[in-house]
Order: sequence, then C-alpha cells, then structure tokens
Amino acid sequence: MNNEAAKMIKLGQVIPEDYIQKVYAGWLGKIIGVRHGANIEGWTYDQIEKAFGELTTYPHSFKNFAADDDTNGPAYFLRVLEDYTYTRDVTAEQIGDTWLNYAPDGHSFYWWGGYGVSSEHTAYMNLKNGIPAPRSGSIEQNGPTVAEQIGGQIFIDVWGLITPNQPKLAAEYARKAASVSHDRNGIYGGQFIAACIASAFGENDIQKIIETGLSVIPKDSEYTRVVRAVLDYYDRNPENWRDCFKYVKDNFGYDRYPGNCHIIPNSAVIILSLLYGDGDFSNSINICNMCGWDTDCNVANVGTIMGVRNGLDGIDTTWREPINDFLCCSGVIGTLNILDVPTIALYTANFGYKIANVNPEQNWGDILAGSGPAFHFQLPGSTHAFRTNAGADSEKTLMKIVNTEEACKTGNRSLKLTIDRVFAGEPYHLYQQTYYRPNDFDDSRYDPEFSPKLYPGQTITASIKPAGNNNVDARARIYIKDGNQNQLHYSEWSELINGDWADLEFNIPYMDGACIEEAGIEFITKEPSYNGIVFYLDRMDFNGLPDYRVDFNQERIEKWTNLHEAVSQFTNLKGIWTLENGELSGSYSGEPAECYTGDLQWKDYTLTASVTPKLGEDHRILFRVQGGIRSYAVGLTANDQVTLFKNNKGYHTLSTANFHWEPEIDYTIKVTVIDNKIEVSIDEQLLISYEDKNSPYLTGQIGFGNAQGSHTHFKFFSLKGI
Repeated sequence: MNNEAAKMIKLGQVIPEDYIQKVYAGWLGKIIGVRHGANIEGWTYDQIEKAFGELTTYPHSFKNFAADDDTNGPAYFLRVLEDYTYTRDVTAEQIGDTWLNYAPDGHSFYWWGGYGVSSEHTAYMNLKNGIPAPRSGSIEQNGPTVAEQIGGQIFIDVWGLITPNQPKLAAEYARKAASVSHDRNGIYGGQFIAACIASAFGENDIQKIIETGLSVIPKDSEYTRVVRAVLDYYDRNPENWRDCFKYVKDNFGYDRYPGNCHIIPNSAVIILSLLYGDGDFSNSINICNMCGWDTDCNVANVGTIMGVRNGLDGIDTTWREPINDFLCCSGVIGTLNILDVPTIALYTANFGYKIANVNPEQNWGDILAGSGPAFHFQLPGSTHAFRTNAGADSEKTLMKIVNTEEACKTGNRSLKLTIDRVFAGEPYHLYQQTYYRPNDFDDSRYDPEFSPKLYPGQTITASIKPAGNNNVDARARIYIKDGNQNQLHYSEWSELINGDWADLEFNIPYMDGACIEEAGIEFITKEPSYNGIVFYLDRMDFNGLPDYRVDFNQERIEKWTNLHEAVSQFTNLKGIWTLENGELSGSYSGEPAECYTGDLQWKDYTLTASVTPKLGEDHRILFRVQGGIRSYAVGLTANDQVTLFKNNKGYHTLSTANFHWEPEIDYTIKVTVIDNKIEVSIDEQLLISYEDKNSPYLTGQIGFGNAQGSHTHFKFFSLKGI
C-alpha cells in the first residue's frame, strides 16, 4: 500500500478523492472482461490460439451485448443493501432472499444446469424450498463438488467496490454473499477477489494486492496453496506467461478438480494474469482470455481489479467504445435490465459513502441522493448509452458523440455531438434507447426481458447548446418513438441560438397501446452545412407520473430463440405467459404464475385491468410489486370471494369480500393505492378498503398472476399515477 493510502486509512478517511471514478472504472473493467471472454467461454488455450492468434482486442463484435450471469449477480445482489441494511449487520439469509426476489424462477439470470450440477441452480432451489442461506450453499447440504465451483467469486466484485481500502470488511461482506451458493474454497475465492478489489483503491503493487487477498482467507486452504504456487513460479520465471500457464494446467488443471467448472483452476489463471500483465489493463485481460477455461468469469474479475487499480485513464478507449456505457441484465425487474454504467457505478458508490459514514463530494451529492438528472455525463468518458441516428441520410452523414469538458451548464462535463455534414430540413437524433427487442441483440445470452424506462404521462427535460462557431442556425425538439405503432411524437420546436443553452421539456400525453422505445432530441438545420456542426447535451431526465393504457391485442411475442419468447413490455417470474387471441394468457402448475411491467419507483396510482377466469379458482392482478417475494395482489378466489393478498416471502391474506364470479366472464378490477391505503373495486363496486399498517410496500411495479394451477386471460390494463 502506498504512503498516501496508508495515511488516509490512519486518519479514518478510507474514501479516496477519485472514489466514484474508480468504481466506474471497476464496473467498466468487469463488463469489458465479460464481453471479452463471453463467446470463447469453455475454450482451451490451443483452440483460442488457432482461431485468433494473439488476442489484442475483443474476439467478437456485438450489436449490443446481451445479459450475462457475471453481471446479473453484482447488479442485483447489491440491492440487499437497499432492501435490508447497508451495514455489516446484513446477513447471508437476507442476501439469499435477494436472490429469490430478483432472479426469475428457473430461467434467465443464472446457468440453470440442474440441481446438483449448477451451484446457483442448486442454491436457488434450496432457498425456494425453505433452506435458508448459508445452509443453502453449504458442503453439509450440497457436498464439496457443488460448493466449490467458480460462482463463489464471479458475482463478488461489488463487495470490494463498496469497501475501498477496507479489505477485511470487503471479505466480510463477500463471505456472506458467497455462502448463499458456495462453501469453503468457493467462499475463499469470493473473499479473496473482494479484498483484492478493495486493496486496489490505494495499492498499485500487484503482488501486495494479491497478498492482501490472501490475508483474509485461511493459510492452509487449497485456494491459498494454489495462489502461493503461482506466485512462487512467477518469482522464478517472470518472463513468459505461457510457461506459467503450462505449469498451472499440469498441476492445477480441470482434470485435478471435480465438477463442471471448479474455482481453483480458474483462480490460478486470475493470479497468473495479474502477475504477468505487468500492471497494464489490456495485457492483463488479454493474457487471461488467452488461457481459456471460464474466460468471461476470470477476465471479468481481473478487469475489475485492474480497472480500480489503474482508473479510467488506464482503460483504452478501444475497450470502452463498443460498450458505450450499456449494461443489459436479466432479472425480474424489466427497467433494471436496461442500465447504463454510470448509473450502476453511482448506485454502488453511494453505498461506499454510507458504509464509511462519509459525505460525498459536493458536486456528487444531488446525483447520489437521486435528486439530480438521470443522465448527467459528469464521469470522464461517459455516454450513458446515448445513441445517434441520421435518418434517411445515415449513409451520407457521420454522427459522433464524445464526453467533453468544452461546455457545460451544470457540473463540469457534457455530451458533445458532432455531425460532419447536415442537409436542410433533415432530422438528426441524439437519443436514449428506453426499450429493447430481440433484433437489438445478436443472441439471447441469459434470456433478458424488458419493461420500458419511460411511459406516457411522464415528462422529459433536457439542456442543449449549439456550438458558438456553428455556421448554420438550428432548431430542436424532444421526441419519443412509440415502437408499437412505429410513430414519433414531438414537443414544440425550440429555436436555438448558437453559443446559448436552451432548456427543453416534453410532457408526454396519455397514450393507448404505446411502447416507448426511444427518447431524445431531434435537431434540424435551416440550411445545409458541409463543415460540420456541434451540439452539447448537458443533462436529460425523466420524471412525472404514468398515464397510459395497454390493450394486449396491440402487444407482440418477442421471439429470441425457440426456447426464449416473451410478451412485449413484460418480464416473467414463472409460469407460461403468452398471447392468445389478442389477450395475455398466464398459467402454471400450482405455484403462483407472475409477470411484471412498469417501474419500481411508482408510488400512488390507480390500476384498472380486465380479468377473465379460464380455469381454476385464483385469478389476480398485482401492484406495488418489488420483486418475486414482495408485492400485493388482488383477485377472484374460491367460494365466490375476492381476496387481497400480501406477498412477504409467501402470500398471505389481508382481506376478503364476497363476490360471485364465473369462468369465461370478463371482470374489470380496479385498485387504487395511496400511501398504505388500498381500495379494490370490481365492475365499479367497492369491495375492499384496507390500510396496511405492517411494513407496507409504498412503491412498485404492476403485474398479473394466478395460483393453484389456474389459467387466466387479461385483455387490457390502464394505469394512472396519482
């Protein structure tokens, strides 16, 4: 550890000045590593060398990189700190409940390779069937083979990112997180990686970072033995990583350890790559990828450590540009599956400040508190996954975006849009993609499903400026794209003055049957220019209450593969969810079938939906949905009743009322939630008025469901914020 870092810790100032930037770099390193290794996962060194020679960049290109378990886990498991506690009092059982709340049941998110084969599949089924963490991942429950696979360290990076310069605390969090699905060496790997990441905030010496990782795990463990062996080999032979890999393969290869993907061989590759990478980000991840085996997992862990150690300046733009700050996930909350890297980095860093009991730098306070704009461009190089479109002139026009300090209205950075040539009256778009469909991806890695990030009724605001030296005048307006109708909707025009900032606003009206896929700025010039023009976007934000209706006859089946289909705008927790004769259809074998849409932050609203019982005695709509184990539901139930349920790791009844219902009849159920008060009407008849005084859910999505083997259809729903 360098003297400056030691001094900070001695003074109790564990948060470095560049903490947020280093967390951002760590997340970028993680995502770059996953993408670098994803399509050659499971390959051998010989296969990789024959196919690609010496790897110096991504071996594959993607339209957008789809979800991966290595990033699903960190992005979602971190939410335990919001849902329960961010202190060291957080428990393994709470982290296990976070698995149940955010991971779809039996699809997406993890490798569902079978009980007793996949550690994550095994742990999830244990949790679901009442075996809590840490027993869910223990050797006593699952045996050593399942417990010591690689998953103990691949989801663990965030626990180092939230504990800068506190490796022992990082290992404490990591031990609890890893124990949900792993044990012994599976846990030690998680502790080791988290401690290395925490150490890298203040330490540059790679061997000292590794020694810090070793200091938090048992000295007599197999994990320590292998790390020590690779360190010793490097000390004797520091020149050729290929010789070291041969040594690793001969002494710690897959043939020496049981299971599909044991942690130990892959850990040896991580150590090798850190040592022989000689402190260079690119060298380290390229060496790691060349070694083969579980490439995406290993390269991602190395990428996080080296990203934190080297910072943003240490990551070449050729790695960052294809990422474009976009992170796709595949949990049950569809809006959280569309992330930009600055947002998840700041979400992570916020916990670091809270844990250390340190106030963030003044210019980050509002953004971390959630009162700043969603898209602010304050991190160097950040784009927040913004994109460009030149419309009909795309083949004639080059549009480029880059983060810059040249101009800003707030903070000290903005997003610079350069258009090399413009044609009078032609539209040029700078936009945020707010919904994704299968044709936006090359594959269906870990089966993502999405809900839009923006809805009718909400408001878009933005601050833009044309450069002072533009040689033509321009006008701008905010637009959205309704993907269902393939139609654009616009705000009023704003006439721009070169060199001056302009504030734009668009109150999206109520819409019927829309799916908002894009939200951005449309620029038009009054004259052509072949000299290039520049615009700056300082910030952009989405706010306000939803007000819209969806008729399912306007939705579609998103076909990813023969094994992965989804109803547009919805995620699926479990059950068969499809469209039948223009209606949403849901069924399952006994447990509740559930699907969701909307935003976690929605608070007070009225949800109205058509419910048609087809088969069985339990037909529900859901509201204030916060995940798979936290929500409310109301529905038609047995014995001519309507029942209000609360899901708290299992449904229980809050209130019932008599209501005669029959199969194949359409019923309109309306739920209004204001604070902790719930009112339920069916066909305009008020049936239930209830006040939840026991830890009420105050925000959440909406959804549809049924239970006890029922089959239900839904024709429409409407939602209006209050």
